[in-house]
This record gives sequence, structure tokens and C-alpha cells, in this order.
Amino acid sequence: MVMLHQLIELVKRKNIFRWDKKKIEIKLIATVLYYAGISLRKTSKFLKDFEKFSHEAVRQWYHKLARLFTNSKKYRRCIAIDETKIKIGDKWHYIWAAIDVETWEILGIMVTEWRTSIDVIRFVRSFLPYCENKPLIKIDRAPWYKWALKRMGLRYEHETFGERNAIEGWFNILKARLKRFWKRFPSNASKESVEKWLTAFVVIYNLEVRIS
Repeated sequence: MVMLHQLIELVKRKNIFRWDKKKIEIKLIATVLYYAGISLRKTSKFLKDFEKFSHEAVRQWYHKLARLFTNSKKYRRCIAIDETKIKIGDKWHYIWAAIDVETWEILGIMVTEWRTSIDVIRFVRSFLPYCENKPLIKIDRAPWYKWALKRMGLRYEHETFGERNAIEGWFNILKARLKRFWKRFPSNASKESVEKWLTAFVVIYNLEVRIS
């Protein structure tokens, strides 16, 4: 309930549902149920006694939550980054994620078609604005990290377990949710819509982490 109240306050401040007359509370209950793994159609049916809306409305409300993604700028000692493969339709893509190993907040999320050092630079630049310092970056031994991080002047360490467990743990949470899609996004999904879906997922996840 605390998380829901915080989400309501955040949505009201950002005014992301300005043109929709449905109650904010109903919209956010619907999006949280969907985040938890209930399908769009089941969410719509479950709440129909309170207010009627389509499963497509739930999808649109959920995607709008991506606009709420932000993190505070502060000193961050160590960030772990990693990537994992997913299928969008019949094509493989890569999800990149960065996590503060002490708070378990996700600081960055990105979807690409390739895994290159250029992708690493783009990704790291996306979350550095949330850092007052240049944090230590924990990575695995994938070849695309080393050159990129050296070029950016960032310290890094190879690690299999230890503090990198934070990013592995988060990917396990995400993969458990993606099983509802049979481990792939629909064939009509675009890279951009998948990235928006993931960003909305991170918004709710980060709220959970901050109040836990």
C-alpha cells in the first residue's frame, strides 16, 4: 500500500494521465497488477466491478509510467552492469541494465540489437548523470566492456560473484516476469516499445526497493 500511495503522488506531480477521465487509483492498481504478472485481459476483468476499461487501456497506462523514470544524483561507490538476451518476435535483442550494488536501484536500462563497445559507451553515459562521482564498475569478462570503460576513464573490476550478484539477482526478477510472455515479446513489438515496457517495470521496481 505504501508503494501504491507513493506511485499515486508521483503520477499526480508528473500529470502523465491528464487526458484520461478514469480514476488515477484504478489506473495504478491495474498497472501494479500487470507489473506483478497478471495479464492485461485478466487485469481488466478483475477490476471491472470498480470501473470498466479495456486491456489495451491497461497497456497504455503501464507504458506511460516510463515517463516517471528518474534517480537522484548522489555519490555511488559501485555499479554493476550486465546484459542478457531476449527475443522480440523472432529476433534476438539485448537488455542492458545497471544497478547500484548498495541500494539495488536500477540506474539504467537499454535495449540494443548488438553488443559492442559503442553500445557500452551509450549505456554508461545514460546513467552517469545519476552519479556525483566516477563509480567503480563491476563487469564480467565480456570483451565489449574493457575498451569502452578505459576510454571513458572509469575504474572497473571483473567479477563473477560478489557484488555482481545484485545485477544477476535483478535479471532473475525480470526473467521471472518475462516468462508470462513465454520468454519473448510479441511479434508486433518494436525495440522502442520493449524499452518503454522495461522502463515502466524499473519505475515500479525502484519504488519497491526504496520502501523495503
